Amino acid sequence: MVRLIVCFVIACCAGGIGLSAEAAPPHIVLIMADDMGWQDLHCQGNERLRTPHLDRLAEQGVRFTNAYAAAPVCSPTRGALITGLAPARLHITQHGADEPSFWPKNRVVQPPTTQHELAHETTTLAERLKQAGYATGFFGKWHLGSDPKFWPTEHGFDVNLGGCGYGGPPTYFDPYRIPSLPPRKPGEYLTDRLADEAIDFLRREKDKPMLVCLWTYNPHYPFEAPPELTAHYEGQVGPGLKNPIYGGQIEATDRAIGRVLKELDNLKIADQTLVLFTSDNGGWSGATDNRPLKEGKGYLYEGGLRVPLILRWPGVTQAATVNHTPVISMDLTATILDAAGSELGQEETLDGESLRPLFTGDKLNREALYFHYPHFAFHQANRPGSAIRRDQYKLIWNYDDDSCELYDLSSDLSEQNDLAQIKPQVADDLKRLLATWLHEVEAGIPTKLP
Repeated sequence: MVRLIVCFVIACCAGGIGLSAEAAPPHIVLIMADDMGWQDLHCQGNERLRTPHLDRLAEQGVRFTNAYAAAPVCSPTRGALITGLAPARLHITQHGADEPSFWPKNRVVQPPTTQHELAHETTTLAERLKQAGYATGFFGKWHLGSDPKFWPTEHGFDVNLGGCGYGGPPTYFDPYRIPSLPPRKPGEYLTDRLADEAIDFLRREKDKPMLVCLWTYNPHYPFEAPPELTAHYEGQVGPGLKNPIYGGQIEATDRAIGRVLKELDNLKIADQTLVLFTSDNGGWSGATDNRPLKEGKGYLYEGGLRVPLILRWPGVTQAATVNHTPVISMDLTATILDAAGSELGQEETLDGESLRPLFTGDKLNREALYFHYPHFAFHQANRPGSAIRRDQYKLIWNYDDDSCELYDLSSDLSEQNDLAQIKPQVADDLKRLLATWLHEVEAGIPTKLP
């Protein structure tokens, strides 16, 4: 018997099998909605919205309650997620080019200049995984450069359908007039089309590891949804829903994602696939009800930054888990690279951490989360500033008058009670940490006007 065992071991090693052979890297499906608020899922507590497929994904994986977008507007978060670098470090801090139309006439500060194209000098998630043998497909909204030389296929993606410089589609119904997505079937809904293209990619490339980025335009403006979905929300307006069409857009997004997830089951690769779902910023207050969070898109308050996040990693995550750790967009990049076994070069860095330790009961090794939005949003109603969250405290540093706001999110999720004067030592400590970080990443800071 001993001889048989020894012979078996030798045979395995000689045949290249190896008793400790590493498992194949997982497929990655990275889904990001556009302008979806923290409360825009049924599993997040919204009783008016129907999102059965994302609810099921949450039951199969981990739902994070303290997940943050890297910025309160889209392009900076998109750049951060695809590179793993903070928007302040990338110097992509505004949604597209910062235009004078965003600047209030009575402003007292001038926003810094900002990049609105993803530089080729950066290394993207797609480029790293492509080097590791992955097939890479991009489907949906890019918004990191209007010139085709900055589109996804110039940043490591084999396929790009829908990605261009547009912040929103001219229409959600074919013909979409999106330069990187040819028309196919008049009247077809955009989110369904993107799901079809992602599914076709999965079928074609299933025999090699895959990175699929499904970055839906939904539920961004314009407000258009399939009539059969909108009909359900007629007469349902109330807390959690401002507009029946918006409800239809949310459900259309869930429906399309459900089809992609079902295809993973059909192809028998769901157990080999890491699925991540999130949003690029908080919901726009003109479209959705962000309560109990304060404000929405374009603000450094929770309504602008906090987003849904669901992660399913078979063999690593436990089903139906809720995690309250504060996490940020760049952590998803680090988690994907961890899962794929992709290592950084000696001179390279990431501004996120792999979430894997959280799935074994450990903690992340960092002190705080940082945010930098030194601009006026399209609505001109926000104040340019930066923010830091450490433990339960969050500090916002306003650049127009150099004031700070301090909130205890453990007892004041709606950010109604400013503690800056009551807890000056906490405020001073956080402001120092934030100033040090801004200096380290060489963040652009607004200048005072005469």
